[in-house]
Amino acid sequence: MTTAIVTDQRFDLHTWHGHVEQASRLHAIQRALQASGLMSRLTTLPIRPATEAELLAVHSPHMLQRVRQLASYGGGQIDSDTYVTADSWEVGLLAAGATIGLVEAIATGQCENGFALVRPPGHHATDIRSMGFCLFNNIAIAARVLLDRHNYRRIAIIDFDVHHGNGTQDIFYRDERVFFCSTHASPLYPGTGAVHETGDPRTAPGTTLNVPLPYGTGDQGYDRIFRQIVGPALRRFQPEMILISAGFDAHWSDPIGPMALSIKGFARIGQHLLNWADELCQGKIGFVLEGGYSLPALAAGVVTIFRLLLGLDPGPDPIGGVDTPEPAIDHIINTLRNQHPLLMQTGYQGEP
Repeated sequence: MTTAIVTDQRFDLHTWHGHVEQASRLHAIQRALQASGLMSRLTTLPIRPATEAELLAVHSPHMLQRVRQLASYGGGQIDSDTYVTADSWEVGLLAAGATIGLVEAIATGQCENGFALVRPPGHHATDIRSMGFCLFNNIAIAARVLLDRHNYRRIAIIDFDVHHGNGTQDIFYRDERVFFCSTHASPLYPGTGAVHETGDPRTAPGTTLNVPLPYGTGDQGYDRIFRQIVGPALRRFQPEMILISAGFDAHWSDPIGPMALSIKGFARIGQHLLNWADELCQGKIGFVLEGGYSLPALAAGVVTIFRLLLGLDPGPDPIGGVDTPEPAIDHIINTLRNQHPLLMQTGYQGEP
């Protein structure tokens, strides 16, 4: 099994002093990976900047001009959450290019799976707007390359970041070739991701699956959602590759996330996703870093996913969990089973 890692020290250049999304996130991951002893088992892929044409396949010219112009001025704020430094244009191209490099390596058989450790993150960036710490939508740009250049017909994007991946949803909402699923806390930024948002009914019915979850949902609730909702929907869609927007801000210790997952819970999610990739698409799965702002939890979560990608056990949970009751989610599961086009058509209620 060949597992790839894609990252670059130049991602450090996109950092705004005092902002929660900064270079220390990747530094913590790198330290944890070195201490884990896994690096010698991983294949490091080369990195190139995305081309402007690759970005324009997803984003508007005005959106790109906004980022490039702010960078040329030495930096500035796109909005209250999202910053640009003098180097952010180049770094944004590198983040998108690294993600393209990963998915193309999987598509061509250079590796079976892998993880793109990139920043800035991307899943909030829509076709026309950078927002939510995100400049360009890395995973959407890479998925578009698979569709346009490698003739993929069905790609699944699963987003387990604590925030709804509104940008990815918007970009592919009318595209029947991309199944987008987001599990996220609700209500929470950016306020999108309702159950009734299921894809354009004329062109892509059922290709969006939103699972808004109440605050405090933890290991048990997430495990149920993935077994009973995400898995059956994936089986119905039959993807040729699975891409993961991997945010670790649903960990109980995250400073801006209201959820209660532990590292053990993330390991269960990761193992489910790898099992479905093996079952449905010859193990072709790629993870792309999104959020996660508790540095110990972020680092431990990434190490756990790499262990699973390598075919190892997930290892111990170095942080532990929280012993608090989880909120009821039966109503969410029942609503999705009764109303979502993919789940209504399966006739299969998922694992118990």
